[in-house]
Amino acid sequence: MLKDHQIHSVIPATDIERARAFYADKLGLTPTREEPAGPVYEAAGGWFRLISTPHAGTAKHTLAGWAVDDLEAEVAELKSKGVVFLEYDLPGLRTVDGILTTPRARAAWFNDSEGNILGLAQEIE
Repeated sequence: MLKDHQIHSVIPATDIERARAFYADKLGLTPTREEPAGPVYEAAGGWFRLISTPHAGTAKHTLAGWAVDDLEAEVAELKSKGVVFLEYDLPGLRTVDGILTTPRARAAWFNDSEGNILGLAQEIE
C-alpha cells in the first residue's frame, strides 16, 4: 500500500532557470539529477522535481515543506538570504514574525520565485 512508499512533490515553475537560481541561492539546493521533465532535488530521503508550466504560483496552499529540528534557526538563515516569510491572521492560524505556534507544532511559509507556497514545520515534543 501507499503507506509503505516514499512520497514526493512536483513543483511548477514558469521559468525553470529562475526557479533553479532561487533554490540554489536562497535554499542552498542543487539538483541531484537532470531529467527531461525537469531538475530533481533530493533532501533527507525525499525528493521533488521542478516542471515547466504556465500555471506556477496559482495554488493557494502549501505545495511542499520541510520538517526541521530548529524552526527559528532555519527561518533566520533563510531571511538572511532574502527569503520573505508570509504572515497570516486567520481564525485558528496567526503567525508572529512569520511563525505559527500551536500546542503540537510550529510552522512558517514562504513563496519561491514562481509564487508557490513552501513551508517549514517543527513538531513540539
